[in-house]
Amino acid sequence: MSTKKTTDKTKNSSIKEINSLKKGIDSLKKELKERDEKLLRSYADFQNYQKRMEKELNFREEEVKRKYLLELLDLNELLKKAYEDNNPKDALKLMIKNIQDFFEKEQIKEINCIGEKFDHNIHHAVTIINKENCEDNLIIEEVKKGYTINDKLLRPSQVIVSKKKEDKKEC
Repeated sequence: MSTKKTTDKTKNSSIKEINSLKKGIDSLKKELKERDEKLLRSYADFQNYQKRMEKELNFREEEVKRKYLLELLDLNELLKKAYEDNNPKDALKLMIKNIQDFFEKEQIKEINCIGEKFDHNIHHAVTIINKENCEDNLIIEEVKKGYTINDKLLRPSQVIVSKKKEDKKEC
């Protein structure tokens, strides 16, 4: 009989252990399901965030475009008035002033470069001219004006740079 009791005890302890393991498995399944739901909610929130940001960026892009198009419309109207005016010089002066005011408002500044040393960061050399009695890498002419915006390069100045002519000595 003692073997039967031992077997019954072993069976009972095995059943308790199995039930305990089943409870553990059920608990883990429940936890996994909760985490899975949290992950899906987070993913959905992230997708909604992406859509909101995309809409906001598109809105901002449209607003910036609208702002600059309104400025261009004003300039277009001034050009038409200048074209129709008997003395277009006054209208052209007004237009230039409006453009300069716009540049100032947008913090766009001209790069002054004639007589300055060539700097590849803000200048683009179109031509190099050999000259006597001049300094190397000195900007002697500006082909196209350069500009900065908020102290960052918007467009480099296109320039002509001097190079000191070397005397050729024959041996």
